[in-house]
Amino acid sequence: MDEAIDLDGLALRAAAGDRDALEDLLAAIQPRVRRICGRMLLHPQDAEEATQDALLLVATKIHTFAGRSRFTTWLHAVASNSARSTYRSLKRRAAEHPVDELPVHADPRTTSVIAGSRLDLLEALEVLTATSPELVEPLVLRDIQELDYNEIARLLDAPLGTIKSRIHHARQAVRPLLRVHDA
Repeated sequence: MDEAIDLDGLALRAAAGDRDALEDLLAAIQPRVRRICGRMLLHPQDAEEATQDALLLVATKIHTFAGRSRFTTWLHAVASNSARSTYRSLKRRAAEHPVDELPVHADPRTTSVIAGSRLDLLEALEVLTATSPELVEPLVLRDIQELDYNEIARLLDAPLGTIKSRIHHARQAVRPLLRVHDA
């Protein structure tokens, strides 16, 4: 359905202060944002938390959207960053609980061995953020959100060759950090 809606036009009107356009835009993008967050976070309630945070960010930061790239490209970055932020928050909350307050069953949202490769990737992205933060966003936009290289270059306002190089170096950096789930 959102294919029939002119998201770029709605976003530009919302960026110019049109409140009705902003409400229409938020309603139109909610399913897309939920899908983006769901690709990164294992549990639906975590994806929903990230979705709500991303929609709030869109509402408060829409004035920064200038139309230099497609709105959906900008939205992918906002939603991906929101999902990563939600993951960091979950991890921090889990670390703050003393051992005697932990549930009897491990929470798979914060237990990478149980949760699988998505949390392994989020952990690897956290390490990469600490060592080479400029590599994280291009990698997320390409390998998780599946944007093409040209869209990423436009979104990040960087030369195509730089984007390709950053993605290559990011992949090299995270590969040894990912657990191998072989039997």
